[in-house]
Amino acid sequence: MSVSLAKAQSAAEFVSKLTKVRGIRRREYEAVRDCVENMGDSIDRLSRSVREMGRMGRAGGQDFTWHMSNVQTWVSAALTDESTCLDGFAGRAMDGNVKAAIKRRVNHVAQVTSNALALVNRFASRHRASGGTTVEP
Repeated sequence: MSVSLAKAQSAAEFVSKLTKVRGIRRREYEAVRDCVENMGDSIDRLSRSVREMGRMGRAGGQDFTWHMSNVQTWVSAALTDESTCLDGFAGRAMDGNVKAAIKRRVNHVAQVTSNALALVNRFASRHRASGGTTVEP
């Protein structure tokens, strides 16, 4: 998950720099600005998830379930934020270098975040299957 966080931070910095590109069309600028906001939300949710995982420690029972549910919700929401970032670039009118560069970066972040979510879900499932005892990921 920390890899996903680092990738999201890097992509957000990259996307943020694109708001300063000369000659960017108004619609592209607005889509980039919205994407920066979405990526910021994604970073916030991934940061919260990393902290929550740290708090879990050897939590068991309802404490584990509570923490894990938070992590699953936030990582899923981060993935949605990443996808939403790209929504502003839909359509042929938005085709171009800005769209291509952002799409490449954000899709990579989304793939890493999706993998993190799959691992979190697998860990939660294995924990439930073990009767609530702590299992190694």
